[in-house]
This record gives sequence, structure tokens and C-alpha cells, in this order.
Amino acid sequence: MSTVVIAIFCPDQTGLVAAITGRLFEIGANLGDSSFSMLGSGAEFTSVCDIPDGIGPAEIQADLAALPELARAQVSVRPFELDAAHGPSGRVTHRIVVSGGDRPGLIARLSEVFGQFRANIVRMEAQRIPEQGLYITRFAVAIPERAEACLATVANTAGELNLSCHAEQA
Repeated sequence: MSTVVIAIFCPDQTGLVAAITGRLFEIGANLGDSSFSMLGSGAEFTSVCDIPDGIGPAEIQADLAALPELARAQVSVRPFELDAAHGPSGRVTHRIVVSGGDRPGLIARLSEVFGQFRANIVRMEAQRIPEQGLYITRFAVAIPERAEACLATVANTAGELNLSCHAEQA
């Protein structure tokens, strides 16, 4: 077995994840860390996969690109040369949701706070909901020390931007 990272960007459509993961299952790939999200009217799928011996990244890329659902997709499959297992900084300790009006620099400001406390952002998702005038940012973070101080600083930073903040322990 070898490990690859698969990255796909394409127009969003119903059944996209089923088509991609079904084809990967058929060729014997075992999905590890994976994510899917809509980005505007597009979609992004990323996965670290173990693939069987005898099949290479180029073959998988061509096979996925041939799926009808991926006719207009950008498909990339390349060797994954990092450790596929999470270290301690990948263990989510807290989930934080910041919401309110869209503010330029919001994610940068909050990310700086996490950095000051040596907290690692394991996952981050931001979504604009124009019909409600909302911008919602969700963080899954690993806070190794001084979690209460970190969360208080995140909440204060959000408050300075007139945003609400909710945090919970994972």
C-alpha cells in the first residue's frame, strides 16, 4: 500500500461524494482524513487515501477524471509524503463558533489569537449566509494549555468585532 492525497474541485451537484467515494472503493482505496465542502457554487473534496500496490496516482487521477460527475473538475492525485496519523496537535479539544455580520480580517484576527496560545486549528469552516446577513465561522482547535484564557481572548476579540462567540469542549 502507498498513500496519496486526492484533491478535486468542480461544480457542485447532488451525488458528487457518492460518485467519488464509490469509485475509490471500487479500486480498493481506503479513505483516511477526508473533507467535502461547497465553495460558492463549486465543491471541494480532499482525502488522504491508502491505495493498493500496483495502482499509481496517475491511474487514479485518470480514473476519477473519467467519472461523468467530474466532467468539468480539476482532479489532482499525488503521493502523500507526510505522516497520515495525527499527532497531539491534531486532537480537537474545543469547538468554537463565531457569528454575526461579515467583517474583513475576522479569520485573520481570530487565527492570530489561536497562535498566541499555541493552539492548532485542526479544522476551520466559514460560511456566508447573505439572506440572513450572517457570516459564521467554525473552528475545531487543539488548545494544549491555558484553554480558558485562550477562549476568553477569542470571545473578547469576537466581541470587539460585534460578533457572538460560542465555545464548547470537545
